Amino acid sequence: MKIAVLGAGMVGRAMALDLSASHEVTSFDKYEMPLQLLKERNNAIKTVVNDLADFAQYNNWLSPFDLVVTAVPGFMGYRTLEAVINAGKDVVDISFFPEDALQLDLLAKQKNVTVITDCGVAPGMSNFIIGRYNETMKVHSFECYVGGLPKTRKKPFEYKAPFSPVDVIEEYTRPARLKENGFIIVKPALTERHYMEFGEIGTLEAFNTDGLRSLLFTMPHIPNLKEQTLRYPGHVDLILALQQGGFFDETPLEINGTKIRPIDFSSSILFKEWKLGPEEEEFTIMRVIVEGEHNGKSERIEYNMLDRYDPVSKISSMSRTTGYTCTAAVELVAGNLFREKGVFPPELVGKNARCFDFVVNYLKDRGVHWIKS
Repeated sequence: MKIAVLGAGMVGRAMALDLSASHEVTSFDKYEMPLQLLKERNNAIKTVVNDLADFAQYNNWLSPFDLVVTAVPGFMGYRTLEAVINAGKDVVDISFFPEDALQLDLLAKQKNVTVITDCGVAPGMSNFIIGRYNETMKVHSFECYVGGLPKTRKKPFEYKAPFSPVDVIEEYTRPARLKENGFIIVKPALTERHYMEFGEIGTLEAFNTDGLRSLLFTMPHIPNLKEQTLRYPGHVDLILALQQGGFFDETPLEINGTKIRPIDFSSSILFKEWKLGPEEEEFTIMRVIVEGEHNGKSERIEYNMLDRYDPVSKISSMSRTTGYTCTAAVELVAGNLFREKGVFPPELVGKNARCFDFVVNYLKDRGVHWIKS
């Protein structure tokens, strides 16, 4: 099968490499450097330098391909997905854009294409889990805790990001939507901080972020839903100090005749502090808890995952856990295990037991282990 991967960042490269084992892959990006890094890893992967914001060209660019994977920055993700659908191509997306992907459902049906969105680790694998157990039990609550952290803790932040600091800051400042007792409520990000134990990793702090996305609308019958981010203890205090000090403000300040937004200045500083080295060891940790009733009895399902940087493939855990969940969904479509037409977040795919088991086993084959208890 001929597959186009739009975006050659850390996750995009990991997906292109994974898919190239079974398919003919072409990677697109605006910049030559990430494509060159990909060619150094596998010269069989074709590369194309194109400005992916030129949406009018998608029909021409994508005409040779059977399926498309979108891994572009979130700010252009919705329009990219819309352009791919208009080109009449099946697509799996991990752009995590802020807009509602379900608004494209009618277009996808009209174009007779299959679209799976938000198909990473969280959102992504967490959605597959709740989608599966929603079919077998009456779910009362869903909790997801997830974080990507460096193995070596460096003061003051003890944090590194495999993506832009602007995206992390946005996660820390956007109000968090949760569901409590049947009602969608909004709380500030970074609130309701508490400590959790994670075996060999130790104590981490968890706090509210806006990560539920489609679950708020596709699972309206579940009264309690929440997702929280995990960091090393003390990280939240530092972020709150910066936030309250105005370092994330978007109103420009004039300094020596030059106007600059505090958030842009802060992002530039944090880029150096938070930049993840190309071979720096890090890990992704996640816990998903589903509680409810089955045959009139209380039931609690818990999944845990701990994945680390792979020194052999030199692929980060965040790229592995995010990218391989996405490529598993690609194989669902390519192998005709999932062929419904329209837009589907992972929870609407995972309700199918064969699809769910396929994704779990696909990840296991690549060393990403989800442990059920």
